[in-house]
Amino acid sequence: MSALHTQVRKAVVPAAGLGTRFLPATKATPKEMLPVVDKPAIQYVVEEAAAAGLDDVLMITGRHKRAIEDHFDHAVELERALAAKGDTVRLDAVRDPARLANIHHIRQGEPLGLGHAVLCARRHVGDQPFAVLLGDDLIDPRESLLARMLEVRERHGGSVVALMEVPPEQVHLYGCAAVEPAGRDGIVRVTGLVEKPARQDAPSRYAVIGRYVLDPAVFPALERTPPGRAGEIQLTDALQELAAGGTVHGVVFTGARYDTGDKADYLRTVVRLACERPDLGPEFTAWLREFVAGLDGTAAARDTAAA
Repeated sequence: MSALHTQVRKAVVPAAGLGTRFLPATKATPKEMLPVVDKPAIQYVVEEAAAAGLDDVLMITGRHKRAIEDHFDHAVELERALAAKGDTVRLDAVRDPARLANIHHIRQGEPLGLGHAVLCARRHVGDQPFAVLLGDDLIDPRESLLARMLEVRERHGGSVVALMEVPPEQVHLYGCAAVEPAGRDGIVRVTGLVEKPARQDAPSRYAVIGRYVLDPAVFPALERTPPGRAGEIQLTDALQELAAGGTVHGVVFTGARYDTGDKADYLRTVVRLACERPDLGPEFTAWLREFVAGLDGTAAARDTAAA
C-alpha cells in the first residue's frame, strides 16, 4: 500500500507542558488533568481521536505527569468497590478512559518544544501518517474536523493542518499560514507558515489550531529544524519546509473550539459544556440566569448611587 493511501490509525497527544498559566493549580496536577465539568480535558481529546477511528494513541508526557497514565489505566480497587455497590453508572465512567483506545506513554526528557515532542514519537509511528492533537484545544464532539482532515490527507497526501480565522490582535498567539485556494469546502493549500508573528508580519489571519495530520516526511524535516522561537524546536518551522514543496493543505474550521489553555476560555468552556448537559443543564442554566441578573442589578444599583 502506498504512503498516500495508508490509513491513518495512530494519534500523538503531546502532554509534557508545564502548565505555567494555571499555577498554582498545576504545581502538582498536570494541566491536562484539570476537570472540564467532570472529565479531565485530555479525555475529551482522546475521545475525539477514537471517534475518528484512531485506535492507537501515544501520549508524550513528562515528569510529574503520572496522573495522566493512571487516568487511562484500570483502577482495580475502585472498580471493585463500585461493582460491589451496584453503581454501574460510575463504574462505566471509571472504566471508559481505558477502553477508548490502545494508549501508550513515553516521556519527553526536556521541554524543547512541540516539534521536539512530535519527534519523540518517531519510533512509535514509524513510516506511517499520523494525527497530532493538542490537549489545550477541545473541538466540540458534534464537529467533524478531524474526520475531514483525514479525508483531505487521503485525497491529497502530504500533511494537513487545521486553520481558524482569528482577529488581527490575536495572530501573535499562533502559527499563521499563507494560503491559496485548493478546492471547495474550506480546503486550502498552505504555501507558508510563520510561528507567532507580529500583527504586521502575519501572512494572513488563518491561525493553525491544535489539530494536524502529518506525513512521516515531517520527521526528517524536524531533524533539520534548528531551535526557533523561544529556543524551542517548532513544528511550524518544519511544516514551513514541507509547505514550500507544496505538500501541506489546510482545513478551515468555523465550528466550536475551546482553548482550555487560557484561564478565561477554560471557564467559558466549563460553563458552556455544563449548560449543554441534560443532567446538569436545566438546573445550572436556571441558576446562571439568576446569577447574571443579580450581577446586572448590582451594577445598576452602583450606577444609580454614583449618579
